Amino acid sequence: MKRRHEFLLVTAALVWGMAFVAQQTGMAYIGPFSFVCLRSIISAVTLFCISPVLHKLEPEKTVYRRCDLIIGGVLCGLALYSASIFQQIGIAYTSVGKAGFITALYVVIVPFLSILRGKKLAKHIPAAVLLAVIGFSLLCLHGSLQLQKGDLLVLISAVLFAVHIMIIDHFSPLADGPSLSFVQFLTSFILGLAPMLVQEGFHLQSVLDGIWPLLYAGVLSGGVAYTLQIIGQKGVEPAVATMLLSLESVFSVLAGALLLHQFLSWRELLGCLLIFAAVIYAQKNEG
Repeated sequence: MKRRHEFLLVTAALVWGMAFVAQQTGMAYIGPFSFVCLRSIISAVTLFCISPVLHKLEPEKTVYRRCDLIIGGVLCGLALYSASIFQQIGIAYTSVGKAGFITALYVVIVPFLSILRGKKLAKHIPAAVLLAVIGFSLLCLHGSLQLQKGDLLVLISAVLFAVHIMIIDHFSPLADGPSLSFVQFLTSFILGLAPMLVQEGFHLQSVLDGIWPLLYAGVLSGGVAYTLQIIGQKGVEPAVATMLLSLESVFSVLAGALLLHQFLSWRELLGCLLIFAAVIYAQKNEG
């Protein structure tokens, strides 16, 4: 059972790694607020259509309380929308590979957030954080040693994604996975509707021009992968789950190089290597 849950999380990471390409190419047609809002409603509709199949992946049939579903779904949606907006805006100013590795820093953030839930911080975590900071510096700080706008925005999204993981860790055992995911995407859509209309407006032709990256982000990255995350986390410890999900950083570099020809310098690759080492070390003796 545990292996199946781990497989679901790795699959989600693969889909997300490829999604960085869709997110960046989609920005050529529509703005970030429109992209996040529309992908959210596409994800919600997708879940509604495939929920009978996804329910078969649930480990057991349990009677859940409706209040846990609503509260958990709304909180997940709030965290997801906030993280997605910062990431979507930031990815317009940085490369796909860099965005993937900066996002992966949520892995070293999660243990610190666990302290708020009464868990003790493992002794090796500070060393993992130091290693991640060094890697992050090599990856993102150049010349004047100033953090670039896109990198900073994606870093903020990494913190918010860590919050999202902690909320899921709390509510996923208390609610039906596909239903929880549906509520979170519906919440994200509602939160994004006003900013989209006020900041960017709705232009049908632009949406149609960017429909393929939007569909990938909405159907696969959203509707499928985020639900696989919720179901997968039911049978895996948070630290192990974050390690598996962080593989999206590796997949994002590969996707950026193969599909967009975005190659990193040796300095940036060294930074990626150190961040990935920190991600793995952060999971030492966990799970």
